[in-house]
Amino acid sequence: MRLLLSPGGMRRTRGWPEVCDLNYSVPALALAAAMPLLEETTVPREHPPTLPVVIIGNGPSGICLSYLLSGYKPYLDPATVHPNPVLYRKLQETKHLPITEQDLEYLSEGLEGRSGNPVAVLFDTLLHPNADFGYEFPPVLQWRRDKQQHVPHLVLGRATPGGAWHAMEGSMLTISLGIWMELPGINYRDLTSNGKRRGVTNDRATPEEISSYYRNYVKLMGLKKNFVDNIYVTSVQKLFRGHEEEGLENGYGGKVDVVLGDGGKAVYEGSEGDRVGVDGGGGGGLWEVRGYQRVQGDTHVPFCLFSENVVLATGASDSPVHLGVEGEDLPFVFHCISALGLAVSRRKLGPNSDPVLIVGAGLSAADAVLCACNNNISVLHAFRKHTDDPGLIFKQLPKTLYPEYHKVYHMMCSQTHITTKTAATSATGGLPSMAASVCSKMCSKPQHAKTSVVTGGGPVLFPDYTSFPEHCVVSFQPDMKCVLQGSNSLKAFKISMALVLIGTYPNLFFLKDQGQYLGLDPTKPISCKQNPMDVHPYTFECTKEPGLFAMGPLVGDNFVRFLKGGALGIASCLLKRLKKKGKLIADGGGGERGGDFI
Repeated sequence: MRLLLSPGGMRRTRGWPEVCDLNYSVPALALAAAMPLLEETTVPREHPPTLPVVIIGNGPSGICLSYLLSGYKPYLDPATVHPNPVLYRKLQETKHLPITEQDLEYLSEGLEGRSGNPVAVLFDTLLHPNADFGYEFPPVLQWRRDKQQHVPHLVLGRATPGGAWHAMEGSMLTISLGIWMELPGINYRDLTSNGKRRGVTNDRATPEEISSYYRNYVKLMGLKKNFVDNIYVTSVQKLFRGHEEEGLENGYGGKVDVVLGDGGKAVYEGSEGDRVGVDGGGGGGLWEVRGYQRVQGDTHVPFCLFSENVVLATGASDSPVHLGVEGEDLPFVFHCISALGLAVSRRKLGPNSDPVLIVGAGLSAADAVLCACNNNISVLHAFRKHTDDPGLIFKQLPKTLYPEYHKVYHMMCSQTHITTKTAATSATGGLPSMAASVCSKMCSKPQHAKTSVVTGGGPVLFPDYTSFPEHCVVSFQPDMKCVLQGSNSLKAFKISMALVLIGTYPNLFFLKDQGQYLGLDPTKPISCKQNPMDVHPYTFECTKEPGLFAMGPLVGDNFVRFLKGGALGIASCLLKRLKKKGKLIADGGGGERGGDFI
């Protein structure tokens, strides 16, 4: 079988190997990485043109899955005992087998945890037994690398391994403990100074520490050859066979032409007995992954890969959720917290500025409140929920570990606005059409409720903070005014800037209908909380697309400690399928650890 690429007859991109340099002594992944960047009129290829797996996203989800597909296998450590006697008994029954070859549904049965995905709960309790009870027990797993169980794969990422962690503010602290952010095989504290700088009771990390850990993890575990950086995926689609191609299924030696957007063709030529386009899941066809790689500054090189299976590990923080109200596109309205830090650093905001409006009741909004308060900037904080709503994230965070967030929550509850003492025009109907007239009357200074003191008789935490529970934004006006609507009134305020921090959507523009048809509710956009992707609970394969898998925030697992379960489920599924087809191969190089426990 060979693949002929004709993307325009251009010369080979500088820095990539000649065709004669590519041989079986080079890892299969290097061949795959080089393939889309070879711009030849005709590139004969003896190596199969498809990969078993392509992973889109090089954050902790993609890194962990690459680790499991690279021959690293988890076994029960005979020197440990799991505190859950039922689970430990199950693990003892097949202790000679790696967890990836066991029945994950059987092992997960009866386990409870803070993830809705049973395999995520299973893997978490194997790596961090009884973590939710405050214990720090060692993992009950022992990792062994079997080079004969290597699955050729490619991890595509926009930047260096670590994903969105590289773009986060380096001085903030993570929600999760540092040890919960670690990946299998390398202790988090061994690669950072976290344990020395902060005590175990408050072992939270900075994004800078986490991104450094992930970057070093890829190098130390010998995974670097699986990763291709600076990749932008623009299209992922399934190539279905036409009626004229049915002979290929029966071993017919024929040819399949795939027309490329630039006028070239990808031509599959099957020889006698070849099966072209097996996807490993019985769905038929191959996945075509298109995009470009940024090289040498602003130079972009297009590529096209074919894969039997595609894993979506993109995260869910690409596209901020918008309110959809009048004036949201005005230049003083932002949807990312970094805009606040930038305005402060450029001295566009200060103690004498008009208030900053922060919309949202999540942790991003709380971070914005903390940033503003730390810089003595007045804050108006509007959110739809009641302060007693059990769904507020603050109610799930221990006070001893997250004192700063509980300060924000206390202000949200105690420093509320008095609706009867506002200078804004009120209207019982709350009609949006009244916004323009209401906005002409500005509230000079929000008044604090009499209850705006810390419980126990303490002082107001930050006097220039005012919360607006059960309020929503009606509009933003060009004269820097915003209109808020409560239960029975409209209120208008002059502000310096607005931060709308109400969540994010994954950017799945490269999928058909932006992947919406893959959600639990196909009529709504994919959302981590409201509408995650509909996947099999133990394999993480999309129910509507065989051969397409999703993990991490796309299936509702926001925290690193739980998204690793997606890697376990997917790796277990793919290893079992590919083992049946005899497609597991020895690692072609780059791995120093072979057959030993680590």
